[in-house]
Amino acid sequence: MRTRAWRSSTANWLALTLASVLAGCSAPSVIQPPKHPPLPPPSPIPADIANIPDPVPRAEPKSARGNPAFYDVLGKRYFVMDSAEGYVERGVASWYGPGFHAASTSNGERYDMYAMSGAHKTLPLPAYVQVTNLSNGKSVVVRLNDRGPFKEGRIIDLSYTAAAKLDMIKAGTAFVEVRALTPMEKASPPPAPPATSELYIQAGAFATEANATKLLGQLHSKGVDNAFVRQDQVEGKTLYRVRVGPIPSVNQFDKVVQRLRMLGFPDARLAAN
Repeated sequence: MRTRAWRSSTANWLALTLASVLAGCSAPSVIQPPKHPPLPPPSPIPADIANIPDPVPRAEPKSARGNPAFYDVLGKRYFVMDSAEGYVERGVASWYGPGFHAASTSNGERYDMYAMSGAHKTLPLPAYVQVTNLSNGKSVVVRLNDRGPFKEGRIIDLSYTAAAKLDMIKAGTAFVEVRALTPMEKASPPPAPPATSELYIQAGAFATEANATKLLGQLHSKGVDNAFVRQDQVEGKTLYRVRVGPIPSVNQFDKVVQRLRMLGFPDARLAAN
């Protein structure tokens, strides 16, 4: 998890110093300066940022520090996966930059906002993944060395450079596909961008149509007029998925998910397909 130990250390040092002065202590207090100096500001954005190469997946030992069996953040427990092999997921990506530059990552390295790196909540560290922006088809490979993002609905945090190469700096987020790569595996051709970049929320999925219809009625009764039932075949069985949408942007998606949960629909989440 990304930490800011030096900030809290600095604050504690200043508070103790001020308290000592105000109290007019007769004996001088021995107060140690912060153990961690302030983080250096990032260097200027490289002019050739688009030409910074993607990393080549290679075999690396698991980080001793970055792979606990589980960890807790903001009251939620995350279980670290044993392997990244076969992992594929679609969801919302974000990026993190100057405020974290040079800070310690979860596996003990220094975060470099201009490197091709990323953060994931549960994949083993380090790991290599191909990230494709599904709105424009642009694709990059990043090396995961950090944990996050911990904002609801996000599946990966990217470095500034990775986000720039995916053309998502201005928007701040993008709907992406994340695919794990094995050592020496080449990135696959990017999937074609969907006909629309609109997002959908899944409020529930059921084996019986009656249960789906019941949930649909509850949504409609609370003013969620764009809810509908989608019927899919999954492993030879019919699944009835209750969806809300289309939703035109990630920002609007966040607002709708929050509204649905406030209305009593806690299972509302991004519909992956």
